[in-house]
Amino acid sequence: MTTEIYRPNEIYVGRDFGGFEFEITTAAIDNFIAGTGDNNPWYTGSSPLGGPVAPALIMHSAVFRRQDWYLPNIYGNLHARQEWQGFAPIRPGDRLHTRSVIVDRYVRRDREYVVNECLIFAGDGRIVQRSRTHQSFLISAPGARTGLAVDRSREKSQSRVFTVGQRGGEPIETAMRRVSQAMCMAFSGPGRNYHTDREEAQRLGFPEIVVQGMLSICLIGELMTSRFGLGFITGGRFDVRLVNVLWAEETTGAKGRILERRPEGERTRAEVEVWCEKADGTITVVGTASALEL
Repeated sequence: MTTEIYRPNEIYVGRDFGGFEFEITTAAIDNFIAGTGDNNPWYTGSSPLGGPVAPALIMHSAVFRRQDWYLPNIYGNLHARQEWQGFAPIRPGDRLHTRSVIVDRYVRRDREYVVNECLIFAGDGRIVQRSRTHQSFLISAPGARTGLAVDRSREKSQSRVFTVGQRGGEPIETAMRRVSQAMCMAFSGPGRNYHTDREEAQRLGFPEIVVQGMLSICLIGELMTSRFGLGFITGGRFDVRLVNVLWAEETTGAKGRILERRPEGERTRAEVEVWCEKADGTITVVGTASALEL
């Protein structure tokens, strides 16, 4: 009689995938700057903390360090939603460790979603950040694949048009920038995958290199850090959905509107509608973010 509830390779809610050790090196920060174009002077010089502070999203891909939490059919898989909270600054030289666990699985239309919660700990055991990554997988069997999983015309359909920035509030934005293949390699490399190589992208059902969703999310981190500084790095949060694909060599930028402020202890929290859009106005990310006003 077996005492095991789940099969050894089953992706079930509650499965613990352990974690990894990370050292925040100056090379890692330089690579973040090369991959995102976010060159905040705090990252390499003086900051309000007295020395450099790492980008809030420096650990953007910790949850992707291993992918055995993915479902078997990876054809056409996409990053669908990202939740994040920051509790303390990360600085060059810090040694961090992670722990991830599956916290949800659900089905919507033709896709199944797996949610991986990743906690990031400082060397003394304090939780520095918490994130939840929603990865989506096509339900159809591999034998049913026909054509592309996502083509470039999809974003032009009415179902992929999203209304943003219509509720008033103080506007904030970052500069638009072209996401080159070199940036994709810096951000998602050095290996060949569908975020860095066209052939690998086509193998998984995409016509071109798919810019990793976390890169657009890092642009939202840049937007919030530029406006709120340590109030985002040490007290920020966001919940965003990735609604259209950004392809390599396209131009994009993060925008937002501060909609309201509310008390939080002895300070106030600014609530922000955020999104990313391409040069032609196509929306790729939508959601909300907030930061403490210090």
